[in-house]
This record gives sequence, structure tokens and C-alpha cells, in this order.
Amino acid sequence: MIDSDLYIGLISGTSLDGVDCALVQFSDNQPSLLASHFSPSSTALRQRTLAMCAGTDIDLRLYGEVDIELGRFFAAGVEALLKKAGVDAGLVKAIGSHGQTVWHQPMGEFPFTLQLADPNVITQRTGITTVADFRRRDMAAGGQGAPLASMLHRNYFGSASEDRVVVNIGGIANITVLNKSGKSLAFDTGPGNVLMDYWIGKNLDKNFDNNGDWARSGKTDGALLSLLLDEEYLSLPPPKSTGRELFNGHWLESKLQQCQHDVAAADVQASLVKFTVATIAAEIRKHIEPDQVYICGGGAHNTSLMTALQIALPDAEVATTAAAGLDPDWVEAIAFAWMAKQTLAARRIETGAFTGATEPIILGGIYQA
Repeated sequence: MIDSDLYIGLISGTSLDGVDCALVQFSDNQPSLLASHFSPSSTALRQRTLAMCAGTDIDLRLYGEVDIELGRFFAAGVEALLKKAGVDAGLVKAIGSHGQTVWHQPMGEFPFTLQLADPNVITQRTGITTVADFRRRDMAAGGQGAPLASMLHRNYFGSASEDRVVVNIGGIANITVLNKSGKSLAFDTGPGNVLMDYWIGKNLDKNFDNNGDWARSGKTDGALLSLLLDEEYLSLPPPKSTGRELFNGHWLESKLQQCQHDVAAADVQASLVKFTVATIAAEIRKHIEPDQVYICGGGAHNTSLMTALQIALPDAEVATTAAAGLDPDWVEAIAFAWMAKQTLAARRIETGAFTGATEPIILGGIYQA
């Protein structure tokens, strides 16, 4: 029976393909997914948002309009989710909205992170209290502001009998190391799908490589792979986080220009799969010898990538998070529903192991309905 301990989580990731909306019920702080809905972005909204992500020549009018447009888009996703679930908005305690990241700069004299999708609009249009802007409080406490979903990973996937790793492969890949001793660690390893999505978009006019079929038709180019792996970020110690600001089409094109021979388009895609796998597997092996590796995010559907990860980690069982009870497509959205619940309860969360924050903090701002 549905009770009123319901929350909604919203996340739009690096791919900018739409917003994931999850209706979540909690029992003893553990989530159950009751309903889900994906609202795809229009081509126009995606292009306007991508223009913001470029980080140069930003038009303040465009900034403000995209913020409002994304807020309306997220609110419409909530309304569609509730209609699908047959649940009245009055039963939902809060929405946890991550927003759409358009810039993430965790280092330097003035570290900051910027997520759009005005929570005022979401609250006003849905009539539901909205918790948003989770990353900036973490940064104010000396953290990187990411990865944040790792807090749910620790709460849900941790085990006293097995060493585990949760790998979220969205546009950027991040890992959550869950030692059976109770110690945990999380950080962004580098690109997930962002470069593969860019390359197939440029060459085949597709948003993503379905099942990794195109990559499977090519072969890894060793010289190109070496160039891809020659990136300072990869050697940085955690805590660390990254995004489209570093790993983007310009970055890939510069690596291709450095390559002293032409590489077939399909071979570039195969090399990008190998690159993602190599960076993830290397960081896992550096920190733990896991019994279980759980994959979530869009990369869980890339069979080429999943197969390569199992080969790279032969002593671990590699499976999607479905094996542990959470649909891999909705783990991140569920995480922000969980975070909204913690914020309303004024719980200070220890994020230091993941982001480097210096003290436990209450994440997010509350926009009361």
C-alpha cells in the first residue's frame, strides 16, 4: 500500500538527453522505486543548454531563459510521472532536483559548480516542496561537489561480507568503493559515454551507440589509446571530479590530431570504449579487489563496455545494479529523492570520503511549497 513517505528524484546528466524522474517510497531509509518516467529533451532545448556548457561568450539572457525553460521542463516531467503512477501531488513530501550541470570547476581560487532548472519554477508548477542546489553547499565545506549519488550507494549497496564497487557510467564515469570493513571512497574516473556519444553523433548522427554495436565493428587503435590515456586528470589522486568542461569533442579532436596516422571512425569508437574501461578498471584495482562490481547509468546498456569490464576485472562479478535490487537506469534519480529526504530531516551527511568536504553537512536548499 502506498503511504505518504514518498519523494521524487530528478536528474539530467551530461548527455543532456532528457530528465529522469523517479517516484520513490522509503522504508527504514531504504528506497523502493514505485514509478519512473523519462522526458526527452527537445532538440532546441538540448542545443541551447549545450551552448551554456561551452563556457564562452555566455549571453546572460540565454542563461536566464534556459534556467527557466529547464525548470518548466523538469516540472512537466514530475506531472507526467504522477499521472503515470496515479498519485496525487499532495502525497509527495518533496522533490530532490539535481538540476542540469552546465559548468563544474571544483579547483582553483574560486571553485564553483553551476546547475540550471530553477527550483522556484518546479515548486510553483508542481505544488511540491523542492530541494535543489545540492553541490554548492558541499563545495562551501571544501568538497568537490561530486560525486553525490555515492551517498546512496554507500547506504544501499554496502556489505559487511563483500568488498564491492558501484560504477555509474553516465557521460562521466564515477566509482564508489565499498570495503566490507566499512571504509568507502568515491570519485570521477574520467569519461563514461560523453566521448562515445560525441563521436557517433558526429559520424552517424546518432545520440548514442546502441548496445555498443558500432564500437564492436571496429578495433582498438593502440597509438590512439595511448594518447587518450595521456591526460593529467587521470593521474590525480582523489578526491576529484570532472565533466564536459574537460572531456569533450575538442579534447578528442586534439588527440586525433596528435595521432600520426588516420584512424577509421569505427576504430576510434572501439578505442573510446577501451579508454573508458581502462580508466575505470585501473582505478578500481588501485583501491580494492572487489567481489562484486555493480554498474548503473546508461553504460549498463552498452554490452561492448560491459563485456570489456568483465574481462578487465576477471576476479569480480560484474553485473548491473538490478542484481542488487535497483534498476540501473534510475539509481541516480533515486539518489536525489533520498537526498531530499535527508535534507528535510536536517541530517548532516558525511561526504568527505567522496568529495573531500571537511565536515558533515546538510546538502541542498529547500524551496517550500
